[in-house]
Amino acid sequence: MFQKTVETLAKTATKDLKHFKAIQAHLIKSQHSTFIYNNMIRGYVQTNFPIPAILCYLDMLSYGLIANNYTFPPLIKACNLIVHSLKCTGCLVHAHVVKFGFSDDPFVASALIEFYSSVLDMATARRLFEAVAKRDVVLWTSMVDGYGKVGDVERARVLFDEMPERNVVSWSAMMAAYSGASDFREVLCLFKQMQEACLKPNESVLVSVATACSHLGALAQGQWVHSYAKQKYSLGSNAILATAIVDMYAKCGCIEAALSVFEGIARKDGGAWNAIISGVAMNSDARKSIELFNRMVAVGAQPNETTFVTILTACTHSGLVDKGLTLFNQMETVYNVKPRSEHFACIIDLLARSGMLEDAEKFVEEHMGEFESRDANVWGALVGACRVYRKVEVGNRIWKKLASAGFVDYGIYMSLYNMYKEGGWEIEAKSVRRMLKEMGLKKKVPGCSLIEVNGVVDEFIAGDLSHPKAGDMSETLISLFNTMNFLI
Repeated sequence: MFQKTVETLAKTATKDLKHFKAIQAHLIKSQHSTFIYNNMIRGYVQTNFPIPAILCYLDMLSYGLIANNYTFPPLIKACNLIVHSLKCTGCLVHAHVVKFGFSDDPFVASALIEFYSSVLDMATARRLFEAVAKRDVVLWTSMVDGYGKVGDVERARVLFDEMPERNVVSWSAMMAAYSGASDFREVLCLFKQMQEACLKPNESVLVSVATACSHLGALAQGQWVHSYAKQKYSLGSNAILATAIVDMYAKCGCIEAALSVFEGIARKDGGAWNAIISGVAMNSDARKSIELFNRMVAVGAQPNETTFVTILTACTHSGLVDKGLTLFNQMETVYNVKPRSEHFACIIDLLARSGMLEDAEKFVEEHMGEFESRDANVWGALVGACRVYRKVEVGNRIWKKLASAGFVDYGIYMSLYNMYKEGGWEIEAKSVRRMLKEMGLKKKVPGCSLIEVNGVVDEFIAGDLSHPKAGDMSETLISLFNTMNFLI
């Protein structure tokens, strides 16, 4: 009974220090033990109040109580929650772990690995991992997850393959690592292997698979995820999973299905609203996306940077200049969202598509102090618009500004080259091409296309001939080109 009272007090606590002291006074009057303090610390952490959790630990030590292996995992998690402001706190807690002799405890070590991966110190995390004599599946999974979070997918996969045993959380961690690295085909391959191992997916796995399907356009597999999720989980109360399914349907062009799943979410968070607004806008219904944006604001959900990129893009594609400019001007004053380079690029594109390229150039000059002067998003949007709308004189003027500032970006240089080439400015086109060669600038990511056939996604990358049927496909393409030339 007393344990439940303590947990309730912790969960209803606020950051107010007076409230914290009142809880501490209640403990002193009743009784104090390591068991009680462990519950207090855990309760604070579960409700995202890390500072009171750490103060609670210090209070516990002041009474001469000894920490145990149940004390440290939530305490270290508290350090994770404040890692950006008080990074040293986690290191001090680690020192206490060593002092009290719990370095070899797998659960404590797992928590420390999570902490060090959050501060990008995988060398220390690996030493902790290696120092534990009996490594259980939780410890292995923490290490795989850590490597995944810092983007070292290769090391994560090596460890994953070495694991003596795996559970569904292990598979989920590896899939999340691939998803974070945008290797979505590998996510689906791993999911297939997990099914072959007769393991049932949890919600985290389904989120990773749905995300992969949305990027690959794998509708059939995405529909399977939706069907399975409906059977096993309540989508209405699981906003994260439902949002992933909304995003999947929208990116596969099934906007009615996306809207249906979205409307079924009981508590729609910002991520859910962003997914459906983006999905509707992507499917060329700007007015519907604006309607959804207005609904979002009306119910008290807070738009963020992503929301505004989406809604401004929708205005751009539908030529809603006045609405787009109004929303941009309201970002900071009404919604407390500071515009970033992506938002400036949206406005440039909005003006340019409406034949107002000079206004777009003026807009950039007026807002120069609000974004990085070498930002490729902004200048790329402006130069790209000059090319599309054949405003070579304006583009040439911008090019001179960029050249004098020593601006270097492959995408912008290629837009300039194409603009000059298509506009008949051969001398300038050759000059840009020569500069590209001299600076050794190349396209970072080759073009690719994806197609789903019978539930299998095939990926084709420019210049890659590794596909088993590459020869047959080349012959077919040559035949098609010859046929088209004959018809012409």
